Amino acid sequence: MIETLRARFDSDVQLDNLQVSISHGLEVTGSGLRIFSQGDLPKPEVNKPLIAVKQFHFRASPWGLFFKPTHVNQVNVSGLAINVPPASQRQKEAGHKRRPGKLKIRVDNIVCDDSQLSIGTDKPDKDPRVFQLTHVVLSDLGPNTAWPFDAVLTNPTPSGEIRASGSFGPWNAESPGDSRLTGKYLFEHADLNTINGIGGLLRSTGSFNGQLDRIAVRGETEVSNFSLDTANHHMPLSTQFQAVVDGTSGDTYLENIDAKLGKSEFSCHGAVVGVKGQGHKIDVTTDVPNGQIADFLGLAVKTNPAPMTGLLNLQAKLQIPPGNESVSQKMTMQGAFTLRRIHFTNPAIEDKVDVMSLRAQGNTTDLNPGAPDVTSKMTGQFEMRHGELVFPRLDYSLPGGDVHLAGHYTMDGRQYEFTGKVRTKAEISKLVASKWKSVLLKPLDPFFSKHGWGTEIPIRVSSDRNGKPKFGLPL
Repeated sequence: MIETLRARFDSDVQLDNLQVSISHGLEVTGSGLRIFSQGDLPKPEVNKPLIAVKQFHFRASPWGLFFKPTHVNQVNVSGLAINVPPASQRQKEAGHKRRPGKLKIRVDNIVCDDSQLSIGTDKPDKDPRVFQLTHVVLSDLGPNTAWPFDAVLTNPTPSGEIRASGSFGPWNAESPGDSRLTGKYLFEHADLNTINGIGGLLRSTGSFNGQLDRIAVRGETEVSNFSLDTANHHMPLSTQFQAVVDGTSGDTYLENIDAKLGKSEFSCHGAVVGVKGQGHKIDVTTDVPNGQIADFLGLAVKTNPAPMTGLLNLQAKLQIPPGNESVSQKMTMQGAFTLRRIHFTNPAIEDKVDVMSLRAQGNTTDLNPGAPDVTSKMTGQFEMRHGELVFPRLDYSLPGGDVHLAGHYTMDGRQYEFTGKVRTKAEISKLVASKWKSVLLKPLDPFFSKHGWGTEIPIRVSSDRNGKPKFGLPL
């Protein structure tokens, strides 16, 4: 058996114990099996074996010994550990001459429980990639052929089980990481709450194809109750994606993601890169061509309904560093946006905007609450960090005037403060409804008329203790 395994894997082999019984047919039980990489000395205290098995067991008909290849129906394996060495080590072992084996064996099925696959890396800042395999069934294990398989993998984050089926191999003894892998997967009931700051149950299906150390993945995901802890509002989120997984490091390169949040469609690309001893960092570029601002605000801010509605155009870069902090607190985002057809859901704010538009046009005959809604537009640059939105520039235009602001807004919607300038077509004397006040302000028109506008005045917008807006003129 040792000589056959040496020939099959072209490697050094150790076997601590082997028991053979013929009382009820041919029955074989073994333990402490270790198969080393080419060139490794069989010293467990020095080198980690390529394959290690705690225990294995199989039965066969005695008549099977007289046929070539020897036929075994099923092998049961527990405590399987596969350790694929880094590429540099595999390259050193390449070119080794294979030895002939004593036996030719064909196995119908290998059933593995409590297994682990570890893929080494040459990158000093990366941890080995480790997969916990709860249950694996390999079928039709003939030499130099692909092996069909069914597997159940335990995914730690987000926690859940992945069921996969496909084919693996043929096994490349000189370079195990180059062994082929193809199939499909199902990932259900993945608990996103195991990621601090995110909630929901994820379902994903897809297919994969490539080599063990470079796998192309296509799939789709669906989360009906996706949420962030800044708001805890459930939103439907679905994606279709194409990615390449570097099995040697765990790095995932997101070639394209077509996503939908609520009613808003957008696309992403980027990478999820492992950091040694810390986890993964996420770096994604996002493009929202024509989304609904209410979908994104509903996900991020506590205010319900969302503070405003409108059409969103957004280009942004999202980064989430590794660590145990809440995603909403550690993620950063930088970008630019345009909002069209804005409507504020808070009646008090919308009334102030409508009245502001009427004043800016010099129409002061009807400044009471309930004035007709106006169409407005907002453009700006922003940066999100530590649960707060910072706007170095925010331009808001509405009929009759423009507002240019800079400030910050907390994601809970309770604290905000903006300062800037308001420019109106009407002179300052025409911004008031009272005729005698208009007469008194008439001499001031030249002092506030600037840059081709009838009036330019400073403005401050801030929140009170209850989050309600306060408007002021910091003259």
